[in-house]
Amino acid sequence: MSAPATTMLRIGDWCVNPASGQISREGETARLEARTMRLLLCLAEHAGEVVSIDDLLNQVWSGVIVSQDSVYQAVASLRRLLGDDPRQPAYIATVPRLGYRMVAKVSPWVDESSPVLPGESAVSADPDVPAFGKRFRAGFMLAAGVVFCLVLGVAFLFHGRITNSHPPASVVQTQKSIAVLPFLDLTEEMNEEPFADGMTEELIDKLSKIPDLRVPGATSSFYFKGKQIPVADIAKALGVAYVLDGSVRKSGDRLRVAARLVRADNGFVVWSETYDRPFHDILMVQDDIAGEVTKALKTSTEFKVR
Repeated sequence: MSAPATTMLRIGDWCVNPASGQISREGETARLEARTMRLLLCLAEHAGEVVSIDDLLNQVWSGVIVSQDSVYQAVASLRRLLGDDPRQPAYIATVPRLGYRMVAKVSPWVDESSPVLPGESAVSADPDVPAFGKRFRAGFMLAAGVVFCLVLGVAFLFHGRITNSHPPASVVQTQKSIAVLPFLDLTEEMNEEPFADGMTEELIDKLSKIPDLRVPGATSSFYFKGKQIPVADIAKALGVAYVLDGSVRKSGDRLRVAARLVRADNGFVVWSETYDRPFHDILMVQDDIAGEVTKALKTSTEFKVR
């Protein structure tokens, strides 16, 4: 489906606004990075069709030299924002060795919730209603709309208070702070989740041993597993300045673990690396890669710790 970059779209349950870079659904709103939005629009433009990795690289990363891992990471991040389960996709399906396909319904966004205001045709078109009755009905509908909005606002306020009572409490951000989000299992069979979780816990353990570096524990990090919450909001809830996330893929008897460091305040990726290892000793692979990631982060230009 072809659509200008400024046209609002309905993708599944989401309202997508390319102009503002936001997606919204039933009161929740998330802001997408420019490249993530281009990825979503590219898949939406070819809804129902398989879009190859090369096509995505050419259209979304035009003029930038990156590896295929950038596509895997971006798709995983987009799925997380959409609340999509790669094992039972409602939005983006993986087509092994070919690419990705948008399986959600895509159409122009039509706002059907606009209230009828005085003088509009929906009121004046009824010849059986006297002029005073029309004005009364229009005024009543407008007042009812205002009351409804107030009630809805109060409901969201209380909902937010209740919701915020469950995740880890927000704390003051410090520059020497990092949260490790649960690594994603992107293997074709999607049966390496235990390894991905172990990778996450191993990284939390090693990073927490660095002096002066504050790292939320595994319980706090795994609270956000599978939730469609923007990275900036997760970082704010955990009180960290940086977020480390990644993915696990498998090819034959080899594992590929991709990791990246994201600055929470602007969403920029300040470091990324990919590690390939033979899949013969799962614990040794976890420890080896976690050690290399920790060393890389300690010497990273923007994320420097002593």
